[in-house]
Order: sequence, then C-alpha cells, then structure tokens
Amino acid sequence: MRCIDLNTDTGESFGRWTLGADEELISFVSSANIACGMHAGDPLVMDRTVETCRKKGVSVGAHPGFPDLQGFGRREMRMTTKEVESYVLYQIGALQAFCGSFGLRLSHVKPHGALYNMAATDMELALSVARGVARAGNDLILVGLAGSLLLDAADRIGIPRASEGFCDRAYNPDGTLMPRSSPGAVITDISEIASRAVRMVKDGVVLSSDGKEIPLRVDTICVHGDTPGAAKIAKAIKEALSENGIEIVPLPKVLAVRSPRQ
Repeated sequence: MRCIDLNTDTGESFGRWTLGADEELISFVSSANIACGMHAGDPLVMDRTVETCRKKGVSVGAHPGFPDLQGFGRREMRMTTKEVESYVLYQIGALQAFCGSFGLRLSHVKPHGALYNMAATDMELALSVARGVARAGNDLILVGLAGSLLLDAADRIGIPRASEGFCDRAYNPDGTLMPRSSPGAVITDISEIASRAVRMVKDGVVLSSDGKEIPLRVDTICVHGDTPGAAKIAKAIKEALSENGIEIVPLPKVLAVRSPRQ
C-alpha cells in the first residue's frame, strides 16, 4: 500500500484572537506543524495544541516563521543569515520544551510563509534554516517544497528532509507556489483539492497554472489551517486517499519506507 503524511499548519491563534478549528482539523491529519510565537501562536496555544496532538496520536513539528505577527509571517523580511539561524533555533527550542512536558519527541520542522518560500529559492537563506534545525537536533526532519533549495540545503548540512506538496495552492510552471496575491493562487473547491492530492501521490504530478503537468515526488501534503473549512478539506483528502489505497501515516514512517531520494 502506498503511504503519505498529511500535515497541517496549526496552533496559529494567540491572545484573544482565534484562527482555525485546531482540534477538529488535527483529527484528520498525521502531522501538525505548530506555530512557535513569532508569526502566530503563543505559549498557551502551543501548550494546548501539543496536548491535542498527544491525545490524537499526531506527530508534532515546529512551524517557525519570521517575527511578523501583524503580517502573519507572509511578508518578506531581510535578516542576516545568523539572525535566521538563531530565530529558527529559538522557536524550535520553545516547542521542544512543550513536547518534552508531554513525553513527546518533536519529529520535524517546517518553516512558515515567507521564510519557507524565500528559502525555496535562496541557498544562503536555506542553509541558515537548515543550520538552525541541525543545532536543535540532527535527527529532526526539515520539510521543504518539492524540488526546492531548502531540501538541497538539508542534504548539504546532513539532516533528514521531506518533500512537500500543496493540493490547495496553485503552482507556477517552474514548480514554485503562486504568490497568494495572484488570482487563483488559493484553491477552494474541495473536490479539486482532494483530486490533486491523489494525483500527487499516485502519479507524482501536479497541474501548473498554465495547465501543464509538473513532476514532483512528495512525502507529505499540506492542509493550511487558516483556510476556511480546513477540517472539511482535510476530511475529504483523507477519504479520497483512502479510496485510492493510500494510507496516511506520520512523516517519520513515510521516510522509513520510501525508496531513495529523488
């Protein structure tokens, strides 16, 4: 049976502001990327979200971003390579403490928003992220966009990495994600999203914005927790994958059974 990790970006509420239906959403995924207080999240939300993951048997990952609460981490920032490395390490360490308190082991790290997208095409930035992850634990899996420089950086630093696909986002012909500011960048039709997820796993392709097939190999597929109706989307994806003989399992298990990297 084929297998895939289904992850979600979650724990992005903070203070009196609530975003997403975390507990319901986490019920349908195998991995959760939890915001670490910089682009979103706060200590209480981190604590609560890790506990939810423990109860539901979901693998926990850190979701570090730029220090940009007002922009939700989706605005590009210019930081030195040392700043990026240290900010990534700081955020991972905070979440590791909460995981430890519940007897859980942090499994992976997935950068958020602008940091993720910039590191996909900028090797120096990608290496800074990878060094921050390695300093937190060289067994942590670095999650990056399929075919991106972030994955190459993980290889160069010598840490595990996982290739990610987005079934709710439109792709440029070069395999990068369309900017959210572009029309059609976020896909909202649930049946289309589920169908794209199945094709990513079964056929190793995704349709670009110009209708062409882009080859990609993915270890994990993302459902954005801030998308309206995210839990319904995750449920539809899970059902579609199951109907096609694809098992949803946590990321470490996917990597353990996969063939050598592309």
